[in-house]
Amino acid sequence: MAERRDEADERGLGTRAGATARDGVEAGAVYDIEASDPDGVLLDRAGIDESAIRQIAELMASLGELRDAEQRLAEASRRYMKLNETDMRALHYLIVCANRGAVATPGGIAQHLGISTASTTKLLDRLESGGHVVRSAHPSDRRALAISITPETKKAAMETVGRQQARRFHSAARLTEAEREVVIRFLRDMTKELALDGVEWATAEPEL
Repeated sequence: MAERRDEADERGLGTRAGATARDGVEAGAVYDIEASDPDGVLLDRAGIDESAIRQIAELMASLGELRDAEQRLAEASRRYMKLNETDMRALHYLIVCANRGAVATPGGIAQHLGISTASTTKLLDRLESGGHVVRSAHPSDRRALAISITPETKKAAMETVGRQQARRFHSAARLTEAEREVVIRFLRDMTKELALDGVEWATAEPEL
């Protein structure tokens, strides 16, 4: 561990006593393992060679760049559609329901978005007043409503945000079947590692 810390200092990844401080760091440094955890507090890297650590850092940086690209696209889509993130997720859900011949209900929307019934009602009021959705009678349940996206909003969403999002398909298509299996396994494994089940600080009520 001491050898790795010395090497990190030599690369200028941390500021130690006697080192010259700089104004900020390059964008990729925030994903560098040695820069984020020079003393091995978060990760025990014993037995992992430097080349593997560098490659893992590059992988993490690539994931960060993907998140940044997705965030820029999401922000652009919200500006174009003049809607917030929850609104856009609701519209996407309605498009998928329509494509699959499923009836979208307020309850289904609430469950998909993870919001309350009251919040769903406000969301639908807002989308309906903006001409994005239509409420109608449920075809088989007189107690429920059916929610559908208007043709104009569906076309606008599909021809802009949807078309841009769909381009991710090409990246997956360029991989071999075996490569896709590796990526699928990696992403699912990382999702499990990030799960908050049983993580006390994530579920604890904040102290007042």
